[in-house]
Amino acid sequence: METQIQPINPIALDLGPIAIHWYGVIIGVGLLLGLWLALRESDRRGLTKEVFLDMILFAVPISIICARIYYVIFEWDYYSAHPGDIIKIWNGGIAIHGALIGAVLTAVVFCRIRKISFWKMADIAAPSLLLGQAIGRWGNFINQEAFGGEVSRKFLENLMIPDWIINQMYIDGAYHHPTFLYESIWNIIGVILLLSLRKVNLRRGEMFLTYLIWYSIGRYFIEGMRTDSLMLTSNLRMAQVISITLILVAVFTWIFRRVKGYSNKHYLDE
Repeated sequence: METQIQPINPIALDLGPIAIHWYGVIIGVGLLLGLWLALRESDRRGLTKEVFLDMILFAVPISIICARIYYVIFEWDYYSAHPGDIIKIWNGGIAIHGALIGAVLTAVVFCRIRKISFWKMADIAAPSLLLGQAIGRWGNFINQEAFGGEVSRKFLENLMIPDWIINQMYIDGAYHHPTFLYESIWNIIGVILLLSLRKVNLRRGEMFLTYLIWYSIGRYFIEGMRTDSLMLTSNLRMAQVISITLILVAVFTWIFRRVKGYSNKHYLDE
């Protein structure tokens, strides 16, 4: 007899014509907690909260738009046939790499206009970005997406995770790797690492570069377990290609900035 497991309702609050989805609520919580963490640190590093808030007003909507565009591009076979679904972001389908591209480009332009060090702001924001990503993965959990290959219930029980997570991983008649959880835990460990590195006083820019390297290493291996990856070709997963690229670019930038003397200032410098 087939197991009957009721998935979590993706709608948090139904107000008739308006439905508030857990996906949006969780993404919003991640943004707010990340912003709170960044604002606390910006005060210590000599940047006013107003500057960070001004940047966030541009960065958040642009990042969400870029994240959706990125996803739609690589799922164009579907969206070209269902153009009305392109705006249905509440059903999931935003790519973190697209959001990261949007956020970085926005920050670069903003810092140039305001004559502020991009690397200083990026260093401050790095733990917040990772925290937001860790929390955001739980939106994928609610929507039953970003999961891995099939496993047994016994395998999931041996991970010592609660039943409500195990039950939500029962999708299309089988249990699956909770890859959303693997990545969330990896990111939380990364947040702790980055917060600890603030005391090490790395050179300016290296906190952000550490974030790129840490996240990309975890994402590369976890992506290989997923069954719903965005594909560059039939054999190349886009997220893995981007992850390797980001690691190489971050390492090169780290070395280049030190050799050229572009990173003589340190994180704790004013």
